[in-house]
Amino acid sequence: MNTTVMMQEYRQQVEQALRGCFRQEPERASLYDAMRYSLLAGGKRIRPVLVLEACRVCGGRPEDAMGFACALEMIHTYSLIHDDLPCMDDDDLRRGKPTNHKVFGEATAVLAGDGLLTAAFEVMVRDSAALSPAQVAEGVLCLSRAAGPGGMVGGQALDLAAEGCDLKLPDLQEIHSLKTGALIRAAVELGAIAAGASQEQRQALDRYADKIGLAFQIQDDILDVVGEDALLGKPVGSDRAGEKSTFVRLKGLDSCRELVRRLTEQAVEALASFEEGEFLTRLAWDLSGREM
Repeated sequence: MNTTVMMQEYRQQVEQALRGCFRQEPERASLYDAMRYSLLAGGKRIRPVLVLEACRVCGGRPEDAMGFACALEMIHTYSLIHDDLPCMDDDDLRRGKPTNHKVFGEATAVLAGDGLLTAAFEVMVRDSAALSPAQVAEGVLCLSRAAGPGGMVGGQALDLAAEGCDLKLPDLQEIHSLKTGALIRAAVELGAIAAGASQEQRQALDRYADKIGLAFQIQDDILDVVGEDALLGKPVGSDRAGEKSTFVRLKGLDSCRELVRRLTEQAVEALASFEEGEFLTRLAWDLSGREM
């Protein structure tokens, strides 16, 4: 199995599907342009790829999970648009391009995020014809929980409340298990739902996603200190400027690098029961060593 080729194929399939999610409607052209601007701005597409591959390793057909994968990426994109707003992180760049509100204005950026959030659930239902109604309903429940106040939005609220505070490690882990980890865990769960996976498969994938989600955030914190603006697509040092508690601030660079390695090893160990876990294994290690 060539994991690099698989990743390229998955990303191409996701990009094609995302481009087909919206049809231009002249009376709302500016809104749709703003939604597409951020949705089609590139990125690693890690979350939708995880949906598709989790479905495959559980014995399903990745194409059957594409509606779930696109919906998850739409939710992720809406969160980035809102995170970048002046009332949140007040960022000017995202993925090397001006942030949504810098191009379209704050009001349209808010609506673009709202549009992506609500349209995501339409896409889940509309583009999941190969799945049973029970699977679609379970997928909607999974994603709404992961994205809502008990997941990503709740984590963002905790993160905002913690600005300027000296957090302890358990508090920081709780924030990021919600803000970052919830959608990553949802990704593998959605793929498992689409495949009709067993409870044992779901539990193993959840352990895997939990570990790579935390490792992903710690690596983000590392890159905010040692990364390069051109690679990250945003200014390095934004966390420090925002007086945010980070894993690097609490544990130091060397300890964080070691923690990323240990978490990645634990993620790989969680895949032991899967006969075809090579791609997810490679992905975990690639994410742990990423520079962007």
